[in-house]
Amino acid sequence: MVDTSFSSDSIYHRLFSYPEMVADLLKDFLDPLLLAELDLSHMKRLNSKYTAATGQRRRSDVVWEIPICSGGHLFVLLILEFQSEIDEWMVLRLYVYIGLLYQQLVQERHLKAANGLPPVLPIVLYNGTGRWQAPTSLHDLIQLPDGSPLWKYQPEMRYYMIDEGAFPDEELKGRTSLMAIFFRMEHPVSPESILDVIRDLLFWLANHPEGPPVKQLFRELLVSGLERFKRVKPLPPIPEELEEVMSMLATYVDKWEREIERKGELKGELKGELKGEAKMLLRLLTRRFGPLPTTFYEKVNAAEREILERWGDQVLEVGSLEELFGPPHSGMTGG
Repeated sequence: MVDTSFSSDSIYHRLFSYPEMVADLLKDFLDPLLLAELDLSHMKRLNSKYTAATGQRRRSDVVWEIPICSGGHLFVLLILEFQSEIDEWMVLRLYVYIGLLYQQLVQERHLKAANGLPPVLPIVLYNGTGRWQAPTSLHDLIQLPDGSPLWKYQPEMRYYMIDEGAFPDEELKGRTSLMAIFFRMEHPVSPESILDVIRDLLFWLANHPEGPPVKQLFRELLVSGLERFKRVKPLPPIPEELEEVMSMLATYVDKWEREIERKGELKGELKGELKGEAKMLLRLLTRRFGPLPTTFYEKVNAAEREILERWGDQVLEVGSLEELFGPPHSGMTGG
């Protein structure tokens, strides 16, 4: 048995080295109007040589050349984004990448200006927990008023966004693609959901024996996902075979669920205790000082246990609310 952590970028890069996986992504998550233009049966990967501003090539970005049904070829630039913080300048970065990609195509394929350049479709696949909110169009970043004559001289650029976490688990369950299973495994919502997704993955693999050899990659992805899913730590050793992983998780899920339920009960009990302490303190304050301003009710009900206990110890000793809580605008932290 192995219990090793695998980086997402390596898993993604290897996964999208298979044309079947790229085709699966496009079939299930690309705009149908765009998909209708493409012949996915003859796609091939391009050995791209463009580099980032740092001079280092991002190994998690891949380029696929796909025939267009009406003639010619499209170059799909697939950006695999793993940063925890959203890149607000993504569209600018892509603008640079596409310029470098075009330079490579011109040099290596001896393109002539008279023949024009092939189209490029930039796609950003984002697996972060927060939802993607960065501009998808270069137009949105350029500071010019509407109607300015300078607009016709500004560069134009936009990318297609696939935000994995934006798809609800129930919606992904209704899809039969391997990529939908992949997204669910990347974003588990509960220990039980992990069991469900492995079950669906094994069913998919059994019914697609001609599919890409990605079973081991999915196991690595599962290990990586479980390690990020903090509620199920500490992890038991993960078996090598997915079928064994399924059996192992079935044994542990009940235990994990009980632990989660117990934590919820404890949190509820603590919340109830704090509410009781706050209620008692408010009663004492009202008996000593009469009706209280709304501000005092809000502060007491929002206070932590330590502060409530300190106020409770002092309530019979102080001569005024201000003496207990401090001046009205002091934050009411107590003496």
